[in-house]
This record gives sequence, structure tokens and C-alpha cells, in this order.
Amino acid sequence: MTNLQVVILAAGKGTRMKSALPKVLHGLAGKPLLGHVIDAAKALSAESIAVVYGHGGEAVPEAFADTGARFVLQEPQLGTGDAVRKALPVLADEGVTLVLYGDVPLILASTIARVSAAAADALCILTVELENPTGYGRIVRDAAGAVKAIVEEKDADPATKAIREINTGIIALPSAWLREWIGALRNNNAQGEYYLTDVIGMAAAAGKPICTEQPDTEWEVMGVNSREQLAELERIHQREIATALMVAGVTLADPARLDVRGTLECARDVFIDVGCVFEGRVTLGEGVEIGPYCVIRDSEIAAGTKVQAFSHFERAKVGADARIGPFARLRPGADLDRDVHIGNFVEVKASRLGVGSKANHLAYLGDSEIGSNVNVGAGTITCNYDGANKYKTIIEDDAFIGSDTQLVAPVRVGKGATLGAGTTLTKDAPPGELTISRPKQTTIPGWKRPVKNGAKR
Repeated sequence: MTNLQVVILAAGKGTRMKSALPKVLHGLAGKPLLGHVIDAAKALSAESIAVVYGHGGEAVPEAFADTGARFVLQEPQLGTGDAVRKALPVLADEGVTLVLYGDVPLILASTIARVSAAAADALCILTVELENPTGYGRIVRDAAGAVKAIVEEKDADPATKAIREINTGIIALPSAWLREWIGALRNNNAQGEYYLTDVIGMAAAAGKPICTEQPDTEWEVMGVNSREQLAELERIHQREIATALMVAGVTLADPARLDVRGTLECARDVFIDVGCVFEGRVTLGEGVEIGPYCVIRDSEIAAGTKVQAFSHFERAKVGADARIGPFARLRPGADLDRDVHIGNFVEVKASRLGVGSKANHLAYLGDSEIGSNVNVGAGTITCNYDGANKYKTIIEDDAFIGSDTQLVAPVRVGKGATLGAGTTLTKDAPPGELTISRPKQTTIPGWKRPVKNGAKR
């Protein structure tokens, strides 16, 4: 909607978190709590987003410096009404103002869009009915069912505490009304704070229309005040992600044992085993299989590839029909073509492997350009770093690298060349030839193995 302004209240200390980190910077699904709320506000195409922060000093604005939000300091913290008052100088006089909370991370953009739309000429409150409303402000209605006030738990009498409909704290109203009523707030309550909810009573007294909206699910409006609650919301959020993946055609061995901390895009018939973690932006092609306990970050894996257990990827690109793992590590810049095999305890960094190339056991390939159909034997190492600079190793098509070979970069292995096992290559190996640097085998007659002092002979 046009002329929408969003105020996000994020000044709370989060005492029950028992942390030096501001509460809104604690992570959920790989993103700070406040980040989820800012993203929801951005989805509404709001003209401006103001974040009111307090505890933690400049850590909050520094963490979100690139979001386009404006930050306002509330010091000291004197309640929600005071927090919104602090934001008024950065808000326009016209349009609608929507108030959100930085510790309510799972609120859906579709829900707050309904609240905002209803506030074009009314004050709209997001409410929900709870089986146990203890701790929340109650929605008090008149005989006709119209909202007349919100009463906080500490100020409520027994009859009011029996009300199950509670205030989520999320409201929207015309900005001109907000400016008028914020200045009239008083702190004559049990907490000695300025409650934003008091504007509901002012709206009722002024005869302004008050309406309510409800979220589709209760978890949307659940806040985080402790690490237990944070963990609870994490599992709720992950279950929602898992459900969406399964609806899209992904098979999950156990939806309860999946963690997506970013964006996971999957084609049809992907299979993901238990305990896998996906971070950043990950793309899995059709028919990809991910074995148990893999960690994959900011990577692309093409169709038909199988990744076995305990493999770790970071900023890697894997072509179709590859076989990776178990216990493989693809570091930033690993770029594997189709039908590449990377086996157990093989590490690849800043290297490209061509079609059909294989490194099946115990190898390190760094800063390398490896052609097609190359076989890299067990124990092979590209010695790419001299302590100050890194150098490139080039292995051309159809080369065979024997076990326990060290390639001291910069060096080139020609097309179809073979390196004998145990070779330390310091000069280019010509194409089509066998190159070997193994010393002549020698037996020393009469040699005695050393023994410890005092040992029996």
C-alpha cells in the first residue's frame, strides 16, 4: 500500500536471554530476529522503516546498516509508547503507520498487509485467542463487541484476566491520529511506563473506528524472551520450511531433522537425509541425493549428483551426475564438471575439475586446473603455497597421477602423462610420458633397528 511507514520496536534488553548480545540480534534460521521482521516489512513496499533500538548500543544499527532502515535510539526505555514517540521525527505526517516488534520474527507479510490495509481509515489491532493468555494484554470489548481498551496483565482485575483474546502488540493506524494521541500518553500504571496500547482507549473515546485482524496461525505472533522460546520458534520455522519442500516434491528422511539457514531451492525428486544443514543460498538440481549430516553453504549442485555422508561444501559448484564423499570437503572456488568423483577425505579449493575426473581418496587439490578424465591417486597433494604466495597447478586431460604424489606449483602435467607413485614433481611433466622422481631402492645389510636405552636385546 502507498504511504505506509513501519516502526519496529527493538530496544528491549532481553534479560532472560542471559546474553551480552542484544536480544534482536540472536539468530533464527541463520538470520537475526530483527532481520526477519525487517524482511517482512520490506515485502509490504513500505516507504520507510524506522527501528527503535536501545540495549546493545550501536550493535543493532551496525548489523543492519545496508537494509535502508532508519535507526532511532530510545534511552532510557520507558515503554512502547515512548519508543514510538522517539520515532515520530523520522515519520511522515500522512499515511498509515504500522508498529511491529523486533523479537516477533515469524510474522508473515500477508498478515501485516491485512492489518495495514484495514488501517486506511481505522485503528487496526492484530489479536489472537490463546488457551493460556497469562502475561498478555487483554482485548476488552463493549456489549456490542467493539474494542474499547487493552488492559495489561499487571493492571487487570480477575474478570479481565479471564479474557482469552489478547493483544499481539502489532497495530496500524493513520499517522495523523498517532501523532495526536502519542503526545497525550501518561505513565500512571503499575509499571510507570508509557503504553502504546493506551491509544486504543483514546480512539474509542474519540469515536474513531477500531477493527481487529487475526493471524492464520498462532506461531506468527509468538515472541522471543528466552533461549527456550528461541529454540521453539526455530523448530516451528524449520518445520514450515520442511513442509514447503515436501509439497514441492522433495523427500526428507525426517522433516524434524533439517536445518535451512538461508534459502534452499530444490528441483523435483531431491532426497535429503537426516541432520543436514543448508546455509546461505543453496540450489539442488533434479534427483540430487544428499546423505546424512552434510553441511552445504552457498553452493550449486546439478541434477543427478549424489553427496554421501558428512561432506562439507562452501561456495562450491558441482556438475551433473557427480559422486561426492563421504567425508569430502569442497571449499570456496571448487568447480566440478559432470561425472566428477571426489571421495573420502579429499579436499578441493579454488580448483576446477573437468568431465569424468576422479580423486577418490585422501587428496588435497588447491589452486588447480584439472582437465577431463584425470585420475588423481590417494595421498596426492598440490603444493600451492610457498608461505607467501599461491601458485597454480595445471593437469591436462587423461593424465594419471600416481599415489603419494606432490605437485610443487607452479607446474604443468601434460595431456595423457603418467606420474609414478611417490613422485615429487617440481618441473613440468611432458604429455604422454611417464615421469617419476622416486629414488633408487636400497637395502643396507646388517642394519640394526635402534632400541630404547635399557631395553633387553
